[in-house]
Amino acid sequence: MSITELVAQRSTCTRRKVGAILVRDKRIISTGYNGAPTKVSHCLDIGCLREQQGIPSGQRHELCRGLHAEQNAIIQAALLGNSIEGSTLYCTNMPCIICSKMLINSRIVDVYYKEGYADSLSTTMMSEAGIPLKQI
Repeated sequence: MSITELVAQRSTCTRRKVGAILVRDKRIISTGYNGAPTKVSHCLDIGCLREQQGIPSGQRHELCRGLHAEQNAIIQAALLGNSIEGSTLYCTNMPCIICSKMLINSRIVDVYYKEGYADSLSTTMMSEAGIPLKQI
């Protein structure tokens, strides 16, 4: 988990720094942290849209300039041509429902996370898909 926390330090989010790594066969195959897409202004530079609009944490995920750490880890693997099927996700936060659906379809086998996330639908869907969520 310490590598995941180190990756989180690259985050450009002003509300929460999140890091994620995908591991298979005891090797890191991808990393990600939360922040704005390539060539788009970061919240550190122009302010947080969610704070400006008073959006509570865990709601209206689409109203954010940034991608989640898990999404960036999946995208990085895809850009590099690395399959993430059968891998394990380590993340500083429990994945939200949007990330959980992406992880389910990416055939991740289990998820380890440090802190909880107020998203009961995520927990339900991960359980239904047979992907264990383990808080460490």
